[in-house]
Amino acid sequence: MAEDVKFTEDEMKQINKLQQTYVNLQNALGQLGISRIRLKQQLEELNTAENNVGVQFVETQTAEKDFVDSINKKYGDGNLNLETGVFKPNSAEETTKKADKTL
Repeated sequence: MAEDVKFTEDEMKQINKLQQTYVNLQNALGQLGISRIRLKQQLEELNTAENNVGVQFVETQTAEKDFVDSINKKYGDGNLNLETGVFKPNSAEETTKKADKTL
């Protein structure tokens, strides 16, 4: 039977250092995993917010189109000065030319 061998102090320090390095690496990997989960959550929140804004954008476009259609029905074709709030209707000739261009 072989005799037991006692490792030297330096050899034991190297073993302990390697073990501690593995523990540190495992902790680092765990922290990276947690960071990845948090980033995924933030990305999901960002995507949700972006989708909500996109929906609001489409709704605003629809509201704008509906408003312009109702104003055109009420006042006819023309131009609005946004600073003064004064609407200047197009002449019948301008309206006809505009209609011809859309055909």
